[in-house]
Amino acid sequence: MNRASSPETGRWLIVFALGYLALLVDGADVMMYGLTLTRIKAEFGLTNVEAGALGSLTLVGMAVGGILGGWASDTLGRVRVVVWALALFSLGAGLLGLTHTFAEFALVRFISSLGIGCMVLVSTLVAEYVPTERRSLILGILQTGISAGYIVVISLANWILPHYGWRMLFYVATIPVVLAFAIHWFVPEPPGWRASMALRAGAPRVRRPWRENRYYLIFSDREARKMFILWALASVFALSGFYGLNNWLPTYLEKELHVRFGSMAGYMIGTYVVAFMGKIVAGWLGDVWSRRGVYVIGCIGAALFLPVIVFLHTRENIVWLMLFFGFLYGVPLGTMGAFMSESFATRVRGTAVGGSYNVGRFCSGAAPVAIGFIATQFSFGVSFLLVGAVFFLSGICAAFIPDRLYDTSARPDDTDVSTPSRDVTGGATEALNPR
Repeated sequence: MNRASSPETGRWLIVFALGYLALLVDGADVMMYGLTLTRIKAEFGLTNVEAGALGSLTLVGMAVGGILGGWASDTLGRVRVVVWALALFSLGAGLLGLTHTFAEFALVRFISSLGIGCMVLVSTLVAEYVPTERRSLILGILQTGISAGYIVVISLANWILPHYGWRMLFYVATIPVVLAFAIHWFVPEPPGWRASMALRAGAPRVRRPWRENRYYLIFSDREARKMFILWALASVFALSGFYGLNNWLPTYLEKELHVRFGSMAGYMIGTYVVAFMGKIVAGWLGDVWSRRGVYVIGCIGAALFLPVIVFLHTRENIVWLMLFFGFLYGVPLGTMGAFMSESFATRVRGTAVGGSYNVGRFCSGAAPVAIGFIATQFSFGVSFLLVGAVFFLSGICAAFIPDRLYDTSARPDDTDVSTPSRDVTGGATEALNPR
């Protein structure tokens, strides 16, 4: 029977829909901090560096949660980890509205961000259901869920913040905990993951159990080790840019470009709507051309266009500059999910994707503080030139990562478990372009 028409893979539309909503919530949660930052700074009396430190602490928590979640998803299941993570950061968002000091806010934000860090596994989960021939397009559309989350929360903030304050916005953010129950009831673990666990359970016990550790399997294999390191570096640079912009772009528009909050919300919604389109186009191009080529061009294009915004913006052209940048901003995100997931095999995919991506998140935790410091010493414009540089470096790193190494929808064969010394990253049935 054709894999795409089987009952198991026929579930991918349901998995996609619920995964899309999960990423929408993820995007909304991440954007809320940037939108409320000006008010939180005023209420708690924070400096730019302290405000940046809150953003950095969030990224560190996301990194720790993502690394642990990646390991847990290979051991306990993709769905189980996503469900608990979604519940954790939704409830944590509501608790932020109850905080009254910098220390309380920082502690609750760190704990809830452990759950946010696991949301990278949504792409892995969906990738293991979607047919190969349209995987990049589907995962590109999936990534628009993050942009949709930005748009939703910006719209809510434009209504809630002036009338009810920043705390109410965080209270509303508890509603998505209902989605965690829906995913638990309607999404089974992927067939590939179940087959991998069954093969592992039937394999003979090894004399040295540490050889079965997922990180040992990754780093003892030359190809897997290379992919992990390259993706960690690409993620460090890309996420430093993405989170640095998300954290400080609203403040930049408000304070340096003197855009009123109501107009600023419109600018940002427009930017993320165009980013939404950029992700879809990137996903389509990734299928018909190259995941790697699309990612590299998107990163370098965004890097080269940021100086245009900083040096050439006027009141008349800022809208068009922001819209064009939004498209470029969305391109690497649109293909990253498929590109990264296909770099690793089923047995180590959750650990490798969660680990490499969240090493990037951990290191990118310095970005909000660095941008805040540079903005204090110079300006946000100078800070955003640094953001352009890190986007460029991410594209250069990705240029060394080959396309489509593994088919994420394939079931692993016996070699995936029983002979890790030969090919710890997967068996012959998973290989697309073994190199």
